[in-house]
Amino acid sequence: MNIDGVTNGIVIDHIAAGRSMEIYHYLKLEKLDSCVAIIKNVRSTKYGKKDIIKIDEIIDVDLDVLGYLDPHITVNIVRDGKVMKKMNLEPPRELKNILKCKNPRCITTTEQEIDQIFRLVNEETCSYRCVYCEALAKGGD
Repeated sequence: MNIDGVTNGIVIDHIAAGRSMEIYHYLKLEKLDSCVAIIKNVRSTKYGKKDIIKIDEIIDVDLDVLGYLDPHITVNIVRDGKVMKKMNLEPPRELKNILKCKNPRCITTTEQEIDQIFRLVNEETCSYRCVYCEALAKGGD
């Protein structure tokens, strides 16, 4: 299969196999007017298989969401067919309004205008805790 390269846009690479649709929805890529290609189960020497998302437009991408979902992702900014910037991600220290606390007694479930804030507590497991009630959430939940 042959998928054209991106002339001006973004390539989200090294996505764990099978997770590209989740990322597509988290980033709200369905709202874009430009071409978006999702390539699933690409052979990778480093990961075995991986997914790739190619966006034919340079947009603001929420790196915190990507770092939370899969810290192994790389984001490439492409201009005139050349990679101008390559970003390696890591789990963000704090997530704001990305996760929702699952604790029914947390203040964020009754006071809906309060920001949902989680802080990284374990980088290896990508675990976060709610700042209000200490409920635990793991990467990609």
